Amino acid sequence: MKQKTIYSCQQCGYQSPKWLGRCPDCNQWNTLTEELRSAPSGKGRPVSAAAPVQRIAEVTADEEDRCCSGIGEFDRVLGGGVVPGSLVLIGGDPGIGKSTLLLQAANRLAASGSVLYVTAEESARQIKLRGARLGVEAGELFICAETCLEAILERVAELKPRFLVVDSIQTIFISALESAPGSVTQVRECAGRLMLLAKGQGVSTFIAGHVTKGGAIAGPRMLEHMVDTVLYFEGDAGHPYRILRAVKNRFGSTNEIGVFEMQERGLVEVSNPSELFLAERPEESAGSVVVPSLEGSRPILVELQALVSSTSFGTPRRTAIGLDHNRVSLLVAVLEKKLGLPLTAQDIFLNVAGGVRLDEPAVDLGIVAALASSHLNRPVSSGLILFGEVGLTGEVRAVSRPELRVMEAARLGFERCCLPAGNLKNLDAPPGLQLCGVANVQQVLEGIFD
Repeated sequence: MKQKTIYSCQQCGYQSPKWLGRCPDCNQWNTLTEELRSAPSGKGRPVSAAAPVQRIAEVTADEEDRCCSGIGEFDRVLGGGVVPGSLVLIGGDPGIGKSTLLLQAANRLAASGSVLYVTAEESARQIKLRGARLGVEAGELFICAETCLEAILERVAELKPRFLVVDSIQTIFISALESAPGSVTQVRECAGRLMLLAKGQGVSTFIAGHVTKGGAIAGPRMLEHMVDTVLYFEGDAGHPYRILRAVKNRFGSTNEIGVFEMQERGLVEVSNPSELFLAERPEESAGSVVVPSLEGSRPILVELQALVSSTSFGTPRRTAIGLDHNRVSLLVAVLEKKLGLPLTAQDIFLNVAGGVRLDEPAVDLGIVAALASSHLNRPVSSGLILFGEVGLTGEVRAVSRPELRVMEAARLGFERCCLPAGNLKNLDAPPGLQLCGVANVQQVLEGIFD
């Protein structure tokens, strides 16, 4: 069989007949690797029977019979449970807890049907030892230490499981392909075979994926387009909390998150993350404020901490952990221009306590209040909560779903809420919570430091 050499980019899947230093598609350096590709032999993949043509009115649109995994936070991110025949990709940094989560979920799912857990990175003994620590004892959970996809598909045909877990997609390979495991060709072909298995036989499949230094799932970008759901497992090594976030979901919302705490017995659900993130908040400390961030349909109250001090160097430092650095620079410029706060020669440090990352503009008002509080050395009342978007002219703009934010603040015992004046219309104050509408940042500082 004639073979030819081709160079494939390990980041985006671009292919070239010759080696290039930089990929012309994704502009990454030294990502093209040599692969041997066999010429087609005339035998393609087996073709299944053609699907029937139906009118859209005749297609049944009943809700899928989702299967609950028994882990509430996991089911929340999936959209309410595991959909039969779905293909779910879970990515995350090494050691973040992907295998632990999948093993715990497999143990719970075994109550609804047989589960085949394929480990391509560890031995069956290692999985057994981890399962003993996590309390895994399901009788319908089967372990298979295999790296060849053809052998894995044979085991699936023999066992006929309802659920399949593959850990990880970068370590399994197809023997008919010459390229190494983890290459673009192998990852793409293995994911395609698993997708055909999930859709053709209705086996709910979970695959774990490594991430690159940039935080994206390793392998071709098209891997994320092939699967039904893409979940990212996030967390800081210095904190025990882990966040499971959906970035793609064909069966539910992509804004939901699940919060877990890593303990000795594995991942434990955090049903009330607001109380957890505010448990160690200092009382009456300058630079500390609480903001409600909305993750999907769940409001989460987190603490923002700011430290403003005189710089000892020629160029002041701007450090933001858990926040967008460009957004912070924008708000610092608004404070200087509209309020006259001299922040040009000040070092500014911002941090979201608990290792959470906030991306929505509703936390702008909290950033402004925290910076002003630290610079003026005047604490914000511990019973005050703030949210709102700040524009370049200093105006405070309305944000989405204010009722969920104020209800969560009232539930946790906050007394005052500073929010945009545009959100104050048609919004009833919960019992025990006073609402204060503001139109610009000047009114914000007058309201919190009165």
